[in-house]
Amino acid sequence: MVTRADIAVIGGSGFYSLLDEAEELQVETPYGPPSDVITVGRIGSRTVAFLPRHGRGHRYPPHRIPYRANLWALRSLGVRQVLAPSAVGSLRQEYGPGALVIPDQLVDRTSGRPQTYYDEGGAVHVTFADPYCPAGRAAAVSVARAEGWPTVDGGTLVVIEGPRFSTRAESQWFASNGWTIVGMTGHPEAVLARELALCYTSLSLVTDHDAGVEVGEGVSQEEVFAFFAANIERMRSLVAKVVEALPEERTCPCGHALDGIKLPFELP
Repeated sequence: MVTRADIAVIGGSGFYSLLDEAEELQVETPYGPPSDVITVGRIGSRTVAFLPRHGRGHRYPPHRIPYRANLWALRSLGVRQVLAPSAVGSLRQEYGPGALVIPDQLVDRTSGRPQTYYDEGGAVHVTFADPYCPAGRAAAVSVARAEGWPTVDGGTLVVIEGPRFSTRAESQWFASNGWTIVGMTGHPEAVLARELALCYTSLSLVTDHDAGVEVGEGVSQEEVFAFFAANIERMRSLVAKVVEALPEERTCPCGHALDGIKLPFELP
């Protein structure tokens, strides 16, 4: 079996497994255990690690996910590219349930979540103007469109604290700012990946119209989980094809995020 991987998939709500034949690994980190055991196997010629973000059975709510442990554990296995499928609400009438958004921007509306590895030992400031990997985004958009998904190339994901959904006023405010989708888990995951010089690509499946597109609408947990469950096999297939389409050699800026910075400790 394979005990190292160069690509990771972090599964979102309802996405609790990916690899049929895989080895389960318990990985220790300075930040405690990750959300669950990590399974490592192959998709085609690529070695892949899979980690359910919320843990199997959805035991971690968004604000309690051990994000730092998750990303650290994946890097310690050799991972350098991360795909992050998740369920999101749409803030735009034209992007309804079933649309796949590959965002290129992020807005943080969380509070209280540990969101850096570098909180002691010296200041480390990473570039985060463009939160997502351009190579990963290009691969995801190309594969999704070839597979017939209604795909949105670009857009802004606003991440809220949760675990509650937005009020109607909040949802309408997010939309008025021109933001595209809303979710609960894309931050600090993306910035932690950047702090470890990992490529990070979000695959955001729209499950609902959140609360603000039309009066009378409002999203429920049951609705989100049911829609994602109905699309999970198709999403697994898409993720597998995107894994195979990712570049084998990284030429994007992500791997150079820490160049010229003195780190207070050694990375795995």
